[in-house]
Amino acid sequence: MKGKETKIILTEKEMPTSWYNVLPDLPKPLPPLLHPGTGQPTILPPPLFPKGLQDQEFNKERYIEIPEEVQDIYKLWRPTPIIRAYRLEKALDTPAKIFYKYEGVSPAGSHKLNTAVAQAYYGKKDGIKRFATETGAGQWGSALALGCAFFGLELKVYMVKVSYNQKPYRRILMETWGAKCVPSPSKDTEIGRKILAENPDSPGSLGIAISEAIEDAFGREDTYYSIGSVINCVLLHQTVNGLEAKKAMEKADAYPDIIVGCIGGGSNFAGMFLPFVKDKIEGKKPNLRIINVEPAACPSVTKGPYTWDYGDVAGMAPIAKMYTLGHTFIPPGIHAGGLRYHGMAPIICHLHKLGFVEAKAVHQVTTFQAGVQFARTEGIVPAPEPNHAIRVVIDEALACKESGESKTILLALSGHGHFDLAAYDEYLTGKLQDYDYPAEKVKEALTHLPKVEYVEA
Repeated sequence: MKGKETKIILTEKEMPTSWYNVLPDLPKPLPPLLHPGTGQPTILPPPLFPKGLQDQEFNKERYIEIPEEVQDIYKLWRPTPIIRAYRLEKALDTPAKIFYKYEGVSPAGSHKLNTAVAQAYYGKKDGIKRFATETGAGQWGSALALGCAFFGLELKVYMVKVSYNQKPYRRILMETWGAKCVPSPSKDTEIGRKILAENPDSPGSLGIAISEAIEDAFGREDTYYSIGSVINCVLLHQTVNGLEAKKAMEKADAYPDIIVGCIGGGSNFAGMFLPFVKDKIEGKKPNLRIINVEPAACPSVTKGPYTWDYGDVAGMAPIAKMYTLGHTFIPPGIHAGGLRYHGMAPIICHLHKLGFVEAKAVHQVTTFQAGVQFARTEGIVPAPEPNHAIRVVIDEALACKESGESKTILLALSGHGHFDLAAYDEYLTGKLQDYDYPAEKVKEALTHLPKVEYVEA
C-alpha cells in the first residue's frame, strides 16, 4: 500500500455503472430452478417478480447495465469506503494487512439497499403499487421500506417473530419509511394461522416468513413479492460492492489473499467476492481463499446436504439445488437473525461444490467477542451477522502471527449494529449463550425434502 492511508474512497465518477454477472463465467452451468408443482426447470414465478428481475435471473451477459435512476439513488451513499484496520492489526500484533469494505454507511445501515432500490425500480416500472416481503433481523425489511419510499410504493413486511421481539427499532425504522410490519407467523395469512394453531409460541423462521409474503403477493394483483437474498438477480445487484472493492484495492496497490464474509442467504458476501472469484476461475489467482462464515446453530453449508429443496416452509417457492437443513427446520433464536435461513444461495453452493470457495461455522458468543474487539479498535459497532466474519478474520490474522506470513485479508463488513445493542448488552452482561447444532431437528426436517426426478445434464 502506498503511504499509510487509512481510507480508500472512490470518486462518484468511479462508481460502477454495470453489475457483474458470474453465470457466463462458471466452469459448469448452475443447476436450474425447478417448479414446485411439476419438478421441471422453471423461471421465477411470473405473477410474483418484476420483469426486470425475470430477465436478469439466468441472463448470460457478463455485465448488466445499472439503470440511471438506480445509479442516481446509489450516489446518496456510494461508493462506500475500504478502510485499513491498522488499529486492529496493532491490537492483534499481526503481520497481516486487514482491510474492510464498509456497507454500514448506507441510509438503511447495510448492504441490503443495493438490491432494494433496484427491485423497487423494476416494480414501479411494471406499474405495481405494492410489495410484500419477509425479513429476518430487519435489515432487509428496512432497506426495502426505504427503496419503496423512493418510488412511492406500499410495503408489507413479515418479520421473523423472534427478531421482531428482539429488535423493535428495526420495525420502527420500517414504519418511519412507510411500511407495515407484522411478526411472522402472523394471523394475516393462511399459512401463518395454520402454524400458530399448531404452535402458538412459534419463534418463526425465514422459511415461514417467505411463505407468508408469497401468499400475500399471490392474493393481490397490485402486489409483487420481493426477496433480499438467495436468488441470482439479488446477488447480481450486490456486485456493485465487489466491483468497487476491487477498484479500491487496486488504488491501495493490494490484492487480497483471503476474503471473508458472513452468509445467511448469501447476497452480502457473494456481492463482495464474485468479482474476485472471476480471477480464481480464470486461473489468475488460484490461491485466493474465499471464506463463507455461518452460525454453528444454523450451518447449512458446513453440515447440510447439497440437494434439491424448497426455498420456503409451505413449498410455494421454486425448488433450488443448494446446501440445506430442510425447509421445515426452525433455527434457534440467535441474534444474527439475518443468518437464520435453512438454505443458501445456489450460486454460493455451486461454487463451494466446485471448490472455488470454502465455509466455516462459528458459535455466537465468540462472534460477539470479536465484534467488541473490532468496536474498541476500529470504532464501528458491527451488526451481529458480520461479527461472524470478524471472528474468522481475527483467527486468520492470528494464524499469520504464528506463521510470520504477511497476508492481505479483506472483510465484507455488511452493516452496523446500532439497532442490535440489546444483543451486545446480553454479551456484556454474560447472558448471551451458544446454541448446539440441533442435529435431531435437522434430521427430521430433511425427511421432508421434495422428491425430485429431474436429472441434471
